[in-house]
Amino acid sequence: MALHRAFYFALIRCIISKTKWLLMRLTEEFNLAGPCGIFCGLCTKYQSKAPSRCIGCRLGEQHSWCSIYRCCVMKRKFTTCIECEEYPCERYTRRGWGGDQWSRPAQDSLNNIKNNGMEKWLKEQRERRLAVEKLLENYNGGRSMSFYCSACIVMPISLINQAIDEMKQRLSDNHIDSSDVKAKAKALRAIIQELALLSDIELRPGQ
Repeated sequence: MALHRAFYFALIRCIISKTKWLLMRLTEEFNLAGPCGIFCGLCTKYQSKAPSRCIGCRLGEQHSWCSIYRCCVMKRKFTTCIECEEYPCERYTRRGWGGDQWSRPAQDSLNNIKNNGMEKWLKEQRERRLAVEKLLENYNGGRSMSFYCSACIVMPISLINQAIDEMKQRLSDNHIDSSDVKAKAKALRAIIQELALLSDIELRPGQ
C-alpha cells in the first residue's frame, strides 16, 4: 500500500513538473503571438541576429504605433482580436491582410484560436518556430532566412519535416557534401519548393 502511495505521489510530481515546463514554454510562445493573428516567432525580424532584432510585438516597443495592439490589448484588455464582437473591424481590415505571406495566415490563425483554443495554436506555432530555427542552424547559406520563414508560415509542419528527412537521406547517401553549407541550403530549398508545388502551395519569400 505504501509503495502504491509513493508511486502515486511520484507520478503526480512528474505531471506537475511537466505541466510547469509546458506552461513556461507556452509563455514564451504567447509573448510572440500578435493580437492580430501574426506569430512573431516566424518573422525574419525576430529570427535576425542583428542589433535591431525585433523581440515580438508583446515585448517590443511596437505598442506605441500599432493601432491594433493599442485597441485590442491596451484598451479592450483582450488577448487577440477574435475575442472582440466588432472583429473584423475597419481598423483591422484596412491593414490589407493577405497581401503578403506574413499576414496571409493571420485571419486563419485567429479562427484557429477561436475554434481550437489558444493553447493548441501556441503548441503548433512553437513547433513551427523550432523548425525554422533548425533550418537556419543547419541549412542556411546566408540567404535562406526569408525562404525558410515563409515556408514554415504557409506549409504544414509535416511537409517541412518531410523535407528535412529527405535532405538528411541525401546527405547520408553522400549525394551532397555535408561540409558545403551553400550546397545544402540550395538543395533543401529545392526540396521544399517541390513539396510546396506538389501541394499547390505558393511560396513567395521576401515579401
